[in-house]
Amino acid sequence: TDSSSKLWLDEEGGIMFRIKDKKRYAKFVKERLEIEQTYAKQLRSLVKKYCPKRSKDDEPRFTSCLSFYSILNELNDYSGQREVVAEEMGHKVYGELMRYSQDLKAERKHHLQEGRKTQQYLDQCWKHMDNSKKKFERECKEAEKSQLIYERLDNDINATKSEVEKAKSQLYLRQHMAEESKNEYAAQLQNFNSEQWKHFNVAIPQIFKNLQDMDERRTVKLGEMYRSFAEVERRVIPIISKCLEGMVTAAKNVDEHRDSGIVVESFKSGFEPPGDFPFEDFSQNIQRTGSDGAIGTPKTEGGKADPKHAVEDLSHLPPEQRRKKLQQRIDELNKELQKEMDQRDALNKMKDVYEKNPQMGDPGSLQPKISETICNMEKLRSEIHKNEVTFPEDCPEGSYTDDHSQEHRSPPQPDPHEFDDEFDDDDPLPAIGHCKALYSFDGSNEGTLVMKENEVLYVIEEDKGDGWTRVRKQGGEEGYIPTSYVEITLEKNSKGAVTYI
Repeated sequence: TDSSSKLWLDEEGGIMFRIKDKKRYAKFVKERLEIEQTYAKQLRSLVKKYCPKRSKDDEPRFTSCLSFYSILNELNDYSGQREVVAEEMGHKVYGELMRYSQDLKAERKHHLQEGRKTQQYLDQCWKHMDNSKKKFERECKEAEKSQLIYERLDNDINATKSEVEKAKSQLYLRQHMAEESKNEYAAQLQNFNSEQWKHFNVAIPQIFKNLQDMDERRTVKLGEMYRSFAEVERRVIPIISKCLEGMVTAAKNVDEHRDSGIVVESFKSGFEPPGDFPFEDFSQNIQRTGSDGAIGTPKTEGGKADPKHAVEDLSHLPPEQRRKKLQQRIDELNKELQKEMDQRDALNKMKDVYEKNPQMGDPGSLQPKISETICNMEKLRSEIHKNEVTFPEDCPEGSYTDDHSQEHRSPPQPDPHEFDDEFDDDDPLPAIGHCKALYSFDGSNEGTLVMKENEVLYVIEEDKGDGWTRVRKQGGEEGYIPTSYVEITLEKNSKGAVTYI
């Protein structure tokens, strides 16, 4: 029984060692998938760092930049495949190993319990046999002792017959009990020998066979997990190869001629190559006037320009760069103008709502803001016009020519005292143009004039920058109307003639 227990404990220890070996591989797979997860996360962070969000205006044009962003996209896909590897390892390898380990634990526990039960039963049989053996030994000693007493009394002449008979009956009793103990001991010994044979030849070998089968299945499962571990990565290799091929393709798409052409197009000056220098004959004493070859300097009439609406001096730039700068400035001004127009329309709609529903607000409270918006619109239109005048292409009335000797003059400004001598104060002001109403106007404020849509009026005084124009109806009624509500056409011979829309 001692050797049986030792053998059983050794086998149990070996099984425990092999199961721990399986757990060791599961731990290895877990650490591997954690490495994959960290690697994928670091790759995505790297891609995000070098591929920031950008607007459509910031889209790269150079093929080298486009190729670099393509490589970043491919690397982002590559990191996704590393995440797939980690996920598959976690689900199909590590998770499966942990589930199978739990099943092995339960099965191992069952087999070990069966082995312990068999061992306990054999130990119990041995105890019964040992007890019967000891009892048989005691009974034999008692029978021998009774026999000595009987023989002594039988040979003693002084012993009474009753004493001899009593010793004889006691001897018979002890001999009978010894015989029964002997039979019981023989039966227990036979039973123990039978159970011990079954234990070592049937029960324990069967349990060990079950444990061996379990261990073989564990080994087979480990082999399957080893293959799954490799297959997980093998399945993503074609996709990873495509990512790498995409990177190579992106590298091949780098076009140095196209990139250099973009640089040339962005920074070309627009200057014509200089012509040949003329021959100067110093042998002739020809006096040159100071005006020869002089280049006229643009002049501006009307005093200093408003710095807020002053045209930026871009004369130091080459024509092509100057054109781009002016176009950019005009686009910005048009955007600002559109904002002011949207604000004006919103204020007018709100004013109409207030007029129809006085309980919602005072319409007159919006008029200062409307006037300010209209004034801002006129200033922006003026600044757009000034920038367009200096534009190298599509400039009106030849305000820009290749001959820099011509003067650049701003539109003449009206003289406020020009008509003082020709008209009296009581005479009506002459019309300097006409206008057509684009919108209706109620003329509710003092000094304003009621106007209907498409009505034609005479312009008698231009907008002074406050957003209001003075007009006269055909019936002679005069007043102010919003400049932005009409399309004005001034006479060509009038001072400061300009068209407002």
